[in-house]
Amino acid sequence: MKELSIYLFSGAVPAATEILRKHGVGGLAYYEIYCAGRTRRHEIPELIFQGARAYQTGRRIIPAFEKRAKIETFVPDSSVEEIVNDLIGSIGSGTEPSGMVFVKEVSEAYEIGSKQCGEAILTTK
Repeated sequence: MKELSIYLFSGAVPAATEILRKHGVGGLAYYEIYCAGRTRRHEIPELIFQGARAYQTGRRIIPAFEKRAKIETFVPDSSVEEIVNDLIGSIGSGTEPSGMVFVKEVSEAYEIGSKQCGEAILTTK
């Protein structure tokens, strides 16, 4: 069994979740995060906060972090290659980086309450 950690632009979340559902993924976690990586960050107006108000300085800055999305899910070993290929082939323009997928080994998994374990807990009922 594998854990997939998928980092991508927030607008790509519906496409990514559709791909995961198509492959029978039973569950996932989705987070909005701020991160920095190889993707180019764009200039934004600089803001100065004073109390409850924000003022633009007229300067433009490149932020240290930008908003992205992270999806975590667990999948059977037999599904990993197809899912990763679908994500890589379907999301983004193909010329600029649009995200990353990290694949991690999971040695054991248990469902609390039902006492099921292993890959049986990964699919929808």
